[in-house]
Amino acid sequence: MSDAQAKFLTGSLFKHVSVMSLTASVGLMAIFFVDFVDMIFISMLGKSELAAAVGYAGAILFFTSSFGIGMSISAGALVARALGAGDEAEAKRKATHALIYGVLFGAVFAAFVWFNLGFLVSLLGASGETHALAVLYLQIIVPTLPFLMIGMVGGAILRAHGDAKRAMMATIYGGGVNAVLDPILIFGLDMELTGAALASVAARLTMAAVSLRPILRHYGGFVRPELRDLMIDLRPVLAIAFPAILTQLATPIGQAYVTRTMADFGEAAVAGMAIVGRLTPLAFGVIFALSGAVGPIIGQNFGAGQHDRVRGGFTAGVVFVGIFVVCMTILLFLARSPIADVFTATGITRELVYLFCGPLALVFFFNGLLFVANASFNNLGHPYYSTWLNWGRHTLGTIPLVILGAAWFGAPGVLIGQAVGGVIFGTLSAILALRVMRKVEGDATAIAKPDPFARQARLMQRSSFRR
Repeated sequence: MSDAQAKFLTGSLFKHVSVMSLTASVGLMAIFFVDFVDMIFISMLGKSELAAAVGYAGAILFFTSSFGIGMSISAGALVARALGAGDEAEAKRKATHALIYGVLFGAVFAAFVWFNLGFLVSLLGASGETHALAVLYLQIIVPTLPFLMIGMVGGAILRAHGDAKRAMMATIYGGGVNAVLDPILIFGLDMELTGAALASVAARLTMAAVSLRPILRHYGGFVRPELRDLMIDLRPVLAIAFPAILTQLATPIGQAYVTRTMADFGEAAVAGMAIVGRLTPLAFGVIFALSGAVGPIIGQNFGAGQHDRVRGGFTAGVVFVGIFVVCMTILLFLARSPIADVFTATGITRELVYLFCGPLALVFFFNGLLFVANASFNNLGHPYYSTWLNWGRHTLGTIPLVILGAAWFGAPGVLIGQAVGGVIFGTLSAILALRVMRKVEGDATAIAKPDPFARQARLMQRSSFRR
């Protein structure tokens, strides 16, 4: 029996946002924690080129993962809308076709990246042994992108049904497999970076399998794909997926520029940035999960025509971001010294860790605004707004500010410039999201408002009939 139903049409919106975000973030942070532990293990090997290689590889993997996030956004939005409208059969069809397209597009994209790894890593500024290590690491992981797509799209389908717990379990199992295999492969079999890569491959395979099982068991599985139906759904899938993918690709491209700029300050600076890169999702995994949590809430209520709850879901998301960021910033500030000690960070590496565990963490509130706004745009039929804002944030809001920051403050200025861009575009995104919600509600009211002339004609017709 299917458990499919629209769960977000009633009840406390702040509770829905909190439960969905916290539950989804547990799974995300399981993966992020493993990445964090990876970095600790690699740092324990005492080879700075290994830590730097992971930093460069991380930028490329962020690039490929963003493609998967874009496809999962499309799947989640389409399934949530169908459920909000009460059409479970349509929700199942959209889930099936989004998953198929995710795997196909993921395979093509993975092939493109794999055949250009040397060029892409060079573009980031890596050279010598660090370049060779980064390419080796990526050659092992990149081909598994289709399995990552299955895990991500499957998780989005589960969240669209309001089942954040089972979506969480897929990432928890994946993180558990990675955590168990890491020390065995890296140290036990002395495989170093290759061992870390193989552990990540096993984690992706696990995520794919665990995310599909509850869809098959609790939500009626998938429909049998037919070419005609696939072609019909290609347009609605791409209508959200294409701008969402463009939106997500902006982040790794902006991060790649930041990495390239940081490379000018040496491998110690790149290693510091790599540590910050591992700390950020671990500390703010709840905020990263917020976009996927708010999306189904807004999507279901939009599909049901409940625009007051659409606005309420957005507001609840913003309040949640503010509370969480303040609490996490205080925690990071108090723990900044032990965190740096774990990585045996010294010099500029330690300075960058301290910078993140202070004012830059607080600024993450504005990144949270952008995440909530993007979820609103994607589920309200304006996905290209997310695209333009994200690209603006990672081009105009990154490149000139990073250049100025690096010139004025050196390596710390690179992170400072990037953070200032987040403040500007996070504020703009929130303002635009509120305008979109007012416009969508106004359009719906205009459609629903009865025509006074038509009403008068009906009354005259009734009067004539009675006579």
